[in-house]
Amino acid sequence: MGHSNVSERFSTISAINIVPFKNETREIDWKGLEKNIQFLLKNKLEVIVPNGNTGEFYSLTLEEASSITKEVVRLVDGRATVVAGVGYAVDTAIEMGKVAQKVGANCAMIHQPIHPYVTEKGAIEYFRNIIEALDIPSIIYFKDPNLSDNVLKELAPMEKLVGVKYAINDLPRFAKLVREVPKKHNIAWICGTAEKWAPFFFNAGAVGFTSGLVNLYPEKSFELLTALQEDNKEIIWKAWSELLPFETLRAKNNNGNNVVVIKEAMELLGLTAGITREPVAPLEENDKKELSAILKSWNLTSESLEV
Repeated sequence: MGHSNVSERFSTISAINIVPFKNETREIDWKGLEKNIQFLLKNKLEVIVPNGNTGEFYSLTLEEASSITKEVVRLVDGRATVVAGVGYAVDTAIEMGKVAQKVGANCAMIHQPIHPYVTEKGAIEYFRNIIEALDIPSIIYFKDPNLSDNVLKELAPMEKLVGVKYAINDLPRFAKLVREVPKKHNIAWICGTAEKWAPFFFNAGAVGFTSGLVNLYPEKSFELLTALQEDNKEIIWKAWSELLPFETLRAKNNNGNNVVVIKEAMELLGLTAGITREPVAPLEENDKKELSAILKSWNLTSESLEV
């Protein structure tokens, strides 16, 4: 497929699906994963991202990650754009990307390298080598504030780079970057830090945002997206205020709560999410109480969900 129009698909919400694990064995609950993906499809999510951080990417074996990509592609069956997370060493990421393209994923999302030693030129080569080795287009997940935006400027002309999931909450820096990368490169700028930051990123040039919340409350995420696209300030800030306590709870423990809050909320609402794997522990009791109060304030119950 040509890559020129792929970037246009990201002017929406990128749903980072969760991976349910069984309580006793910590194995993947494949039926639970199916329910999760069907929920996202029923609620008309147009971009689904298996093996994102909300999908606990770094707790998965390489075999599990590839199996998840394959299963998500099968379940989606062409009804949404599937963006498969890949990462680790260059050769490993390429191998994962080739599996993803073979099973029918539309795009790869290259995780930020978690290596303790990264240089600007090294990062450029890391991303470049992976992008060039794949036939499907790629998105870069950019979240290390110590890495220069020159990395993205250098790679932006690549035809197979169609988007950047920018997850550094430095808005002047992001706004400057968007303005310095020529529009002809067709990069879709995506707010990589979800609903809490979406209004600010949109103001600076983002066209979409990532979301874990859509796994349980997609209506509110879409309300925010539509308001952002229509520049309806009243609804933007009303929706943002309602979402803020939830997203703030997820950001607790230096973002350690990110996934477990989503999973606990899903379980409270009768959706299948299971437990988190190490290094994330179950939610603290006081956080559970706060989460229950937030869901109650939204009038969100198992009966009100479009399951």
